Order: sequence, then C-alpha cells, then structure tokens
Amino acid sequence: MLRIVKTGGLGLAGLALAVLAVILVRGAVETPARIDPAPLIERAADYDVLIRRDEWGVPHILGTSDADAAFGVGFAHAEDDYATIEEVAIATRGNLASVKGEKAAVGDYLVHLMRVWETVEARYESDLSAEVRRVIEAYADGVNYYAALNPDRVTPGFLPLTGKDIAAGFMFKTPFFYGLDKTLTAIFEGRIGKAGGLSKEGVDAFLPTQTPLPVGSNAVAVSPARSADGKTRLLVNSHQPFTGPVAWWEAVVRSAEGWHVAGGFFPGTPFMLHGHNRHLGWANTVNEPDLIDVYALTLNPDNEDQYLLDGEWRDFEKQVAEIRVDLWGPFWWTAARDVLFSEHGPVLKTDAGAFAVRYAGMGEIRQVEQYYALNKATQLGEWIEAMKLQTLPSINYIYADRQGNIAYVYNAQFPARVEGPDWSGVVAGEDSSLIWQGYLPFEAVPKLFNPNSGFLYNANNTPFRATAPHDNLRAEQFAASMGIQTDMTNRAMRAEETWGADRSITAEEFRTYKYDLKYSDGSKMARLIEEVLQADADGDADLAEAQRILAGWDRVANRESRGAALGVLMAEPVVRAGLMGRDPPAALDTLRDAIATLKTHHGRLDPLWGDVNRLRRGDVDLPVDGGPDTLRAIYGRLEADGTLTARGGDTLIMFVEWDRQGRLTSESVHQFGSATLDETSPHYADQAPLFATMRTRPVRFEEEDLEGHIAESYRPGER
Repeated sequence: MLRIVKTGGLGLAGLALAVLAVILVRGAVETPARIDPAPLIERAADYDVLIRRDEWGVPHILGTSDADAAFGVGFAHAEDDYATIEEVAIATRGNLASVKGEKAAVGDYLVHLMRVWETVEARYESDLSAEVRRVIEAYADGVNYYAALNPDRVTPGFLPLTGKDIAAGFMFKTPFFYGLDKTLTAIFEGRIGKAGGLSKEGVDAFLPTQTPLPVGSNAVAVSPARSADGKTRLLVNSHQPFTGPVAWWEAVVRSAEGWHVAGGFFPGTPFMLHGHNRHLGWANTVNEPDLIDVYALTLNPDNEDQYLLDGEWRDFEKQVAEIRVDLWGPFWWTAARDVLFSEHGPVLKTDAGAFAVRYAGMGEIRQVEQYYALNKATQLGEWIEAMKLQTLPSINYIYADRQGNIAYVYNAQFPARVEGPDWSGVVAGEDSSLIWQGYLPFEAVPKLFNPNSGFLYNANNTPFRATAPHDNLRAEQFAASMGIQTDMTNRAMRAEETWGADRSITAEEFRTYKYDLKYSDGSKMARLIEEVLQADADGDADLAEAQRILAGWDRVANRESRGAALGVLMAEPVVRAGLMGRDPPAALDTLRDAIATLKTHHGRLDPLWGDVNRLRRGDVDLPVDGGPDTLRAIYGRLEADGTLTARGGDTLIMFVEWDRQGRLTSESVHQFGSATLDETSPHYADQAPLFATMRTRPVRFEEEDLEGHIAESYRPGER
C-alpha cells in the first residue's frame, strides 16, 4: 500500500511537471510577437489634425475632415488613458483573461455567447457606411500611432486596434447598461428574474471588479417658458465610476466638415456620447425597461444536445470558446467551453435546467452610425431622424436646443412581443410564436416634446413622471408587454421638489437644484430612519444615542452635517442589496454596524460628514458634500480607517444654455482632471478642488473662446 501511494504521488508530481513544461513551451512558442510599429507610424501622415490643450488640459481637437478629427481624438485620449482603451479592446476581443487571469474569463465567455465577432465580421462592410468606417478606423489609427510611439506601454499581441474593434465594443457594451450581465449572472446563480442594470449596481461595465459601485444619472432640460431670463438650459450629469471603461473623458472636437461637439467620451469611443454641439445637446441616463426574455427549454432526455420547439426536437447550434487564461509569470492555459444557441438565442445550461436568452441589441452593430448622426445633427428634426435609427438598445435622452425646444425619449429597442404571456418571468421555450423577431417602431417609444410645463427630467426613474403631472405620459398608453419601469429614486423625487416646484428658474437656482443634498420625505432613506426609530433601545445606550441623532437629522448630506454619516452608513447596505435583487439586511443590523464603525474610527456617532466623506486623488484629500442617491451623487467605499473614499457618482457635469438669440454658453467640471492615468501631469487632479466645492469652469467651445487659453498646441507625435 505504501509503495503504491508513493508511486502514485510521484506519478502526479511528474504529471504536474509535464503540464507546467507544456504550458511553458506553449507560452514560449505562442506568446504574441511585438508588431512592427513602422506602418502604424507611417499612417499618421494621412491625417491633418491639431491638438490644443487649454489651461485645464482639456483637448480641443481641430481636423480638416471628420476622419482627421477622429484620429486626433484617438491620439489625445490615448495620451490621457491608453491603458484603459487597450484593456477595453482586449476585453471586447474576448482575450482579457489572457491578461487579467481567471477572474476575467466570464467576460471573455460572454463575448462568444453574444456572438460579437461573428456578427462584426459578417456585417461590418454591409451595415456600416463608408463614412462611419473611415471615422472609426481613423480613431483606431490615432490610438495605434500613440501606441507605436510608446511601445513599452503596449501589451504584446494587442496592436493594431481596428475599426472592427470599435464597432464590436459598442455592440458588446451597450446591453450591459440595461442589465444583461445581471440577468445572465442570475441564471447562473439560480436567481432567475429581473436584476438591476448598470444604473443600479455598476460593475465597471464588462471588466472584472471586486467591489461594484452603484451609479445613476441626472438629466434636466428647462425651456424659455420656465426660465426667469428666457434661456434654454440643459444639465448633463451622468453618474459613473471615477475610473475604468465607463469613466468620462472630456474633449472639444471640430472639423471643417461640420463635426463640432463638446462633451463626454468613454475609452474606445470616437464619438461624443453626451454633451452638445453649437445647435443642440442631450444628456443620457440609464433606463431599465424589460428588454430581456428568458426561455425555459425542454431537453431531449435521450440527447442533451437537443431541445423541443413546436413539437420537434431541434439540435443546438454548438461552438467552442477557447479562452486563454493567464496563470502567473510566463504560464498560461487555454480553457475550452461549449457555447450553445437555440432559435431563441444563446443558451445557458444550469443545475436548474437549460435557459435561452433573447435580448435587445442582438446582432446589432450600427450603434456607431447613430452616435455619428446625433453628433452631426443641427436641429430637432435631424436629431429625431438619428433617434429613429433605433440601434441603441436602451438609455434615456433629455434634449434641448437653441430654438428653445426640449424633449425626453425613453429610448429602447422594445421587443415586438405577443400579448398574453408574463414576459417579466421565465417564458416557456417550446412555442416558436413567442420568439419575437423585431422591435416596436420609434413612434411607440415613450417620449415627450415641449410640454406646457417647460420642464423635463430623468433620474433613472419611471418615464411616467418626467414633468408636471398634467403633462406626464400615462402608463395605460403603453402595452404591458413593453415592461416599462415604474420606480422612483430619491433624486427623481427631489427633481420634482426643486426644478419641478419652481416656475421661474434663474441660472443660480438651476445650479443650486443640481447640487441638492436632501433625502426626500418619500425616499427609502426616510423610511429606513422611521423603521429604526421605532425599535426599542432596551437599555442600549449606543442605539438610543443613534436614534436621537437620526431623529434630529434634517436628511441633508452636507459636509457640516452631524447625522449624515450615521444615516448613510446605515441605509446604504440595505438599499444596495435591494437594488441588486438580493434580500436586504435588517436596517437595525446595519445601524449597529454603522455605530461600531463610527465609534471605532471617529470616537463618536455624529462626526462631521466631511470628515468621513472624502474625495481623494493623488495628494488631494478633500471633504465632499453629497451621498448615495442625492442629486449631488457621491458613492464611496469604506476604508480601513472608517472614512469613505468617493469612487463614483457625479463625474463630468455640464451646464449648457442658449439665450433668446440662440447663443451658446456652457460650463463643466470633471471630478479629477483630463489626465486620467498620468500621475505626473498637472491635470491629474487639478479639477478636484472645483468639483469638491461644486464649482465649474468654462467650456471653450468656439475658437474665439479658446483664444488666450491655449497652454499647449501640437500635432500628434510632436508633444
């Protein structure tokens, strides 16, 4: 027996050594060679673009053609955040596990499950116009040029970035904003049902993260009829993680072909996603209609590769996803996993059964066409035509323009479902008539144009509360099968209680309302406080003291508050769990946790909120007002010292306005600065003091605005 055990042990050890040897040899043989940078550098000569950076480091990109300008956008963004652009592209290719290891393998699998590259290869030439292809390929060339000049920053095998990478990135990313990743996770975990999307529990989009951040957004438009001075105003105020693949980068882009925009860009996106041009602007917020259907499949008991549809056994379409996983050092391995598809869509086999998923955006790669059209629109009619392309599966739009028009579109690709089944639950997968084949037309999408109230808003809430009550859309106007959300956030309630209650809004009031710090009487925060105040302290001095503090708190999260720390630390875990679709902890339990944290680290239950809530970046460490789900949104992570470091929420904020003559002015602020990753740059954290004190700076949109404010001027590669 002993000899057999020893022999077996030696055999396993030998096998392990052999496996490591194979891995090492494969790594040595198959590690991608570095690409020759010369052709990438030579391509730069094809573009005519100038980059001017103002005193805040914000790039103002001037190109002869739109493609020239896009090349400059790619180069300038790479200067500020190359690593994230590269990581996003590697993830989009389904290769992130080869760089990040096992934790990224799920994302790589989703690339295969969503058929991203099969679709892009089949439709890139046919579905995208030559003009759009030129622009996105020029952006890729700009990133490639930067990478070729900085080869030490490039992951081997990454180059070149291509236009197909850009189109694939949009196709892959956009379904995550309405929660596709959450639904897939819920299926895997046996929690089948609706789960929150990026607006409710951010996950750094499709990249792996250990501690996801809840995020949201605010958007408000006010027409001349609602303004004290007759101006049209727009608030652009998306809430995102402060860094990563969906963190904002600000730029002003102009070409001689009429592309002239200012606003926010994500890493890997050539187009302004929201902001303004000279004529009009829009703000986005995440919406969460039911755009995903889960079908329970009946498997053939004699052949697990078949499912029942219309009384017949059908074969699954099967592919194999090969996912290269980085282990450590030079070692890696390739994991192979089957990827199954039914007539419904991608299929997941779990212990609870086999489920097919059909979702908005399947097989769609024209998102870049719609963003380009939106960027180039010059009046409401053109903007509506761009929206009618309906290539973006979700996202609210709040619109305003120089003519005084305002609009709200609860944008989504609403599946053309048959009436009858409960589409919010799991649908029987045996009937092909339940496999929808298209989307409802734009005319069916909830939207409002120029309401009499002169006011429109969204804060990730139901579209049935977007303006004054008499102007609102009504739920009965829309089919139940559309799955339109009906929830309200604290931010939405406060929007109604601030902008919505003021019939003559001044410029100062418009800004004051945006930075509102209060939790509404109808908010979850107010209900949780009422709940813990009803508890019997039963001789617990700490609990009694906490109840006294919360009873006296005005529910305003300003930095001088003595109640905000206790309230936020108590409520945040409860709210987060609910938004994630999980059973929330008892508020009394989270209150006791908050008491322990504050006593241990601050020596009292009512420290100043500004001593707890901090904005940190490099050497900057500042108190900051606001909190979760306030209009001045700040989401922090609890540190070992009992403070919170702001990690998400308010990021790029823009105040845009047109006067009665249609003249544009805008101001903005970024939570950190234009230098996303360069800690040595003076713009790494130079806007943080403005952001922390709720101030802004001018957006120098026109050439005359920029005159006298150019800190640097160079062509790509000359800096």
